[in-house]
Amino acid sequence: MVEQELDTTFHALADPTRRGMLASLALGEKSIGELAQPFAISFAGASKHVKVLEGAGLIARRKVGRMQLCRLRPEPLARADLWLRQWETFWTVRLDRLEALIEAEKSRS
Repeated sequence: MVEQELDTTFHALADPTRRGMLASLALGEKSIGELAQPFAISFAGASKHVKVLEGAGLIARRKVGRMQLCRLRPEPLARADLWLRQWETFWTVRLDRLEALIEAEKSRS
């Protein structure tokens, strides 16, 4: 279940337009039209991106009259961040080893 959730999250984040929409939503609730505006895409195109983000649980939508407002749901991002942090430790250890090897080589010269 968690693996599938991460796959869906990373798939949604793989597109630069969707990442831009999420960044915009970090500033507050927006309509689909407002989300489309910076990207010069149609309402239909923006709606498709919104559906992917919503399917990944990254946003929630609500209707106000004829307008659909979107808001950020940060929980999937937090889970992705937690998963990525394990690799931060992995790389930090390896980079520390590399630095030690470089320093040892310098001291021999």
